[in-house]
Amino acid sequence: MKLTEKQLEAMDADGHLLVTGGPGSGKTTVSILKAAHLAEHQLRPGQKILFLSFARATVSRVVEAIEYEQKIPRAQKQLIDVETYHSFFWRILKAHGYLIGLPRRLSILTPSGEAIALSAVRSGFPARNLSDEQKVAKKAAEQTERIRLANAEGLVCFDLYAPHVGEILHGSDRIRRLIGTMYPIIILDEFQDTNAQQWRVVQALGAFCRLIALADPEQRIYDWIGADPARLHHFRETFTPTEIDLSTDNHRSAGTEIGMFGNDLLTGKFRQNTYKGIAFDVFDPFPDPAMTKLVTTTYAARGRLVSQGVTDWSLAILVPTKKMTRLVSDALRQPPAGMIEVPHSAVIEMEAAILGAEVIAHLLQPAVDRHHFEQFIELMCNYFHGKGGDEPTQGALKEAAGIRKAYEELLTCHASGKAVRKNSIIVSMLAVYDQTRALVLVGDPDNDWLAMRHILQDGACKRLNEIANEVRNVRILERGTQLRQELSRDWRDNGGYSNALAITRQAFVREHFSTNVKPESGVIVMNMHKAKGKQFDEVIIFEGWPIKRKGQPPYNADRIVRFNSRDHADDQAKQNLRVSVTRGKRLTTILTPKNDPCVLLPGNN
Repeated sequence: MKLTEKQLEAMDADGHLLVTGGPGSGKTTVSILKAAHLAEHQLRPGQKILFLSFARATVSRVVEAIEYEQKIPRAQKQLIDVETYHSFFWRILKAHGYLIGLPRRLSILTPSGEAIALSAVRSGFPARNLSDEQKVAKKAAEQTERIRLANAEGLVCFDLYAPHVGEILHGSDRIRRLIGTMYPIIILDEFQDTNAQQWRVVQALGAFCRLIALADPEQRIYDWIGADPARLHHFRETFTPTEIDLSTDNHRSAGTEIGMFGNDLLTGKFRQNTYKGIAFDVFDPFPDPAMTKLVTTTYAARGRLVSQGVTDWSLAILVPTKKMTRLVSDALRQPPAGMIEVPHSAVIEMEAAILGAEVIAHLLQPAVDRHHFEQFIELMCNYFHGKGGDEPTQGALKEAAGIRKAYEELLTCHASGKAVRKNSIIVSMLAVYDQTRALVLVGDPDNDWLAMRHILQDGACKRLNEIANEVRNVRILERGTQLRQELSRDWRDNGGYSNALAITRQAFVREHFSTNVKPESGVIVMNMHKAKGKQFDEVIIFEGWPIKRKGQPPYNADRIVRFNSRDHADDQAKQNLRVSVTRGKRLTTILTPKNDPCVLLPGNN
């Protein structure tokens, strides 16, 4: 790509640097080229340049861009490390956490593990409609337990990475110098989204590292977890950087007016009646007509990309809520009116899928002693404790308590020689468990995993049916993945999957930090928040609709703007929609209900 005048200025700038610009303005591209130039001319032997980003998807895209940038010699590419903030912080914690009182041996407390660990604390509060006092008390109780788990058990959750690393770096000039020697130049992607604790880390790094911050001032969608609108001002005050503004450039959707429309969404003042690359359509506000419209729009978009000869094309369907991700995925799998299924992948909250995968992994293991069923029950309880992430429902917590109670009743009955009650929930669970013990495994991880899942899916236990349904979304058993290879090795070495649970747990931890994520292709369904840092050939944005309820106001939850109310059409809602709209390279289509269109769109704002 030919660099613009502003990008050339960025290439020539010395010292700390702040590069701002909108989606597709070339911030990442110029930072990669600058990193390669600096690697050739300014690094000493053993030194590297570090590129940090929040999202693994962005990291993988940067890795790919570095790999395929023909102008960068291989020797220079090898001098650029690309990581997520989390993985970089974890490396510092593992090496130096003992300096702030953490145990020498640390383990990652994954989001699903954290949900299980905090379930007892959270069960002491209502699931929803908390008072302000209850919210404060709940947050404090959760943080107290997180800190206890870290200090006493060495289990560190992601939310503690930045605070602990900040404490380490601000407490040790020697460690700051060590990092500065290893990484004299650090590139900070999506800098506008750093929270107070992450900013504290950046301040410490800047003492001995040259910082290059990349930011879109209008793409700050993480205010709810601490991103500060004044963060760029903080960077200017602290480091007095050279500043390069690329806001007028657009390389991602060049030849379209997608970027212009995204900017107009922020102001609410639309300069044109139509925008090249932006399409609007409406649907009747009922489930079947709405999903029919979505499916036919998806057919058309897919057909366009194929007919245009786009290789490895990608089409994202972006929706406002987690609930809608599942509804849309189900509708694409079984479309209304007998339409043909749309093959796709769905990006969902993974806690339930991960915990369900642990159940299946355990069932693949041989039952070598009487504890196998006991651990199966424990994993079932873990599933219901953790499947809701940081928002567990009282229903799920009661399910876990009910399973444990039924198991204790079973033990009591066995001890007294009595039969368990026929209507106990343990009866159907036992029946399915016995079926899994009768399954003959063949040593092919994919086939054995699917066979085990089908037993749970077709069995008489609705709780295990649910787990089987969740595990459909696990993609790390695809051919060539490390999990598949390690399960195969486990079978060869032990004549069975003796370590399947440990292997599976480790695979999900590894997956969280992996930078080997393939660029999305095909049809992908995801929550609008999860689209940050990604790009697709086409995007379809699809929101919910008002659902009429007898004697009550319409239920209007799954909207781009909360309740589609102008009172909630704030900067956060506008930024979220702008981010989603500007993920498209060729075309973005917005589908909204006919009787109550999105209040942010032209003619409705």
